[in-house]
Amino acid sequence: MRTDLIFTRLERVFARLDREAERPAHLQVPRMSRHRVVLFSATLAFYLAIIVAVLTTSWLVRLDWQVMFWRPYEQWPELHAFLDYLVVLGQRGPTAVMVAAWLGWRSWRQHTLRPLITLGVALLLLNVTVGAVKLGLGRLGPHYATTIGSAELFAGGDIFPSGHTANAVVTWGILAYLASTVRTRRNLSVLSAVVALSVGATTVYLGTHWVSDVLLGWAAGLLILLALPWFEPLIARVEAFVFELRELVRARRAGAGAPALAPVRPFATRAKVFVERVAAGPEEEALHAAGLATGRGPARTPGHLAARPHLIRSERTPLTPAGSRRPAHAHTERPGRSAAARPVTGS
Repeated sequence: MRTDLIFTRLERVFARLDREAERPAHLQVPRMSRHRVVLFSATLAFYLAIIVAVLTTSWLVRLDWQVMFWRPYEQWPELHAFLDYLVVLGQRGPTAVMVAAWLGWRSWRQHTLRPLITLGVALLLLNVTVGAVKLGLGRLGPHYATTIGSAELFAGGDIFPSGHTANAVVTWGILAYLASTVRTRRNLSVLSAVVALSVGATTVYLGTHWVSDVLLGWAAGLLILLALPWFEPLIARVEAFVFELRELVRARRAGAGAPALAPVRPFATRAKVFVERVAAGPEEEALHAAGLATGRGPARTPGHLAARPHLIRSERTPLTPAGSRRPAHAHTERPGRSAAARPVTGS
């Protein structure tokens, strides 16, 4: 009787997860194409134009104050509770953890560290660029503004550009940047754009950012995403270095990385080997001098080998227990030091 196993949906999911991970062969690394360069240049011009407009207290600053006095959170108070949760999608901590977990899963399944390293490079660029402009311009937020109609710059604030908006663009946009297929990249690009626009508009609704802060945050995040292909060689070198370091650690743990040391033999064993080497003749002695007979110890000088005449086994002198070639009566024939130093007296 034949019985077939019928798996439930959960069992099929776990069976799929237990399969050996494979690295897809169709993964493509984005390059800095001409179209991307044009978009990067246009976004950079927009970024600089916003900074100049705020520095010169232009119409953009007046728009900031008009929206602030309009108080959107009072116009639609029923949206306040929902938008308080939506703005979390722009906070760096929760979003970085969620995206890093997904990219870590992809890295494990595809046998590559590129997704995690790319996320780390993007967040590092985000912190450096956005943080430098925030601290350099020192703009105050709408809730801390002091002078009506002023740009509130160089007042010790850290609100310009919007960190929530820039982080939403980079964190969710990195998923579209690392997509495997063109269709997935398009869908994730639309999704990340909707999330980034929603987070930016929510900060204006809550009154935590000016309109110009959000505009500059969108531009700052988009600049980082567009510039990532320039950092792909660096990402590849970091990935290669991490894999080489992993192999080195594995080799050291397995004992293959450390050179094998010759064991230290006891004195009785060394004496026995010495006696056998002497009895073997000059050929074995020459090999030992070259370091080939035993594999250890420095080579003897040719002069020492040439000075010793070749004797047959019956003509050689007996050996002492210590392994010396000197005759046993050699110590008795040497005069004492006290006798050589005593002067000769008598007639």
